[in-house]
Amino acid sequence: MRLDDEQESSNYEIQTGRSGGIGGGLGGGNLLGMLLPLVGSRFGCGGIAVVLILMAVMGGGLNLGSLTGLQDGGVTPHQQSQSPAGSTELTDIQRISLKVLGSTERRWQEIFAAEGQTYPPPTLVFYSRNGMSGCGAAQSAMGPFYCPADRKIYLDTDFFNEMKTRFNAPGDFPIGYIIAHEVGHHIQTVTGLSDKVRKAQQRASEAEGNTLQVRMELQADCYAGVWAARDQNLMEPGDLEEGMRAAHAIGDDTLMQQAGRAPVESMFTHGSSEQRMRWLKKGLDTGNPAACDTFAASTI
Repeated sequence: MRLDDEQESSNYEIQTGRSGGIGGGLGGGNLLGMLLPLVGSRFGCGGIAVVLILMAVMGGGLNLGSLTGLQDGGVTPHQQSQSPAGSTELTDIQRISLKVLGSTERRWQEIFAAEGQTYPPPTLVFYSRNGMSGCGAAQSAMGPFYCPADRKIYLDTDFFNEMKTRFNAPGDFPIGYIIAHEVGHHIQTVTGLSDKVRKAQQRASEAEGNTLQVRMELQADCYAGVWAARDQNLMEPGDLEEGMRAAHAIGDDTLMQQAGRAPVESMFTHGSSEQRMRWLKKGLDTGNPAACDTFAASTI
């Protein structure tokens, strides 16, 4: 991506403290003990199985941003030291992330303004290994995620090394894709869609709830494509291929296969590799958020 001249977002925080009592890494029993009841209450035993499979594959690099019931679990916040914007020297990867976030702010401000609305941008929170969010504990094992309770995106930038080494998805466009995907969940929150979906999931069967979740994730993928399509000056040769490679790498079927399990569609919570690539490309091809209505699509 061409980011040299892009203006960085000022909507960020840096958590410099670490929360205690969480347990580190994939093998942290405390983390697993907290996550599984929360996932199970929303997605049932199938959802728990998916978490176990994906954690085994990704070494914990799991995006739980859409499991918005985390705040219901009642994780007691620990005190965190937060550095206000501009008070801490930023790393190169943090600056790239903020340039991407700034770009998403400008594009979505334009989209909202065209509808006579004001876009409220999210805040990007950087943390290292352990942090705290309005939805409870934040751990690098969870991957980047969006918390609707405080409307913030949480990111341990070491995850991008995982994309490069573990998932063979190098390059800077995957960084843009991932951040823009989480911004997509923010769009779903501010428009009220995510709340409607959560209520529908509570009334649905396990399989139906998973399907609704997949539609949420694929729409966020499509929104990421819309951002990129509307900021074509950022795109360089090879960026599209990098994005498709990243989308393929984090498809539910690919992750299950890597875990040595046969893909089971009823257990998908983020979509297959093919679905994720297709909806990302749909956003890229159209640049139109209305084309991202995965809930109106007869098939996804």
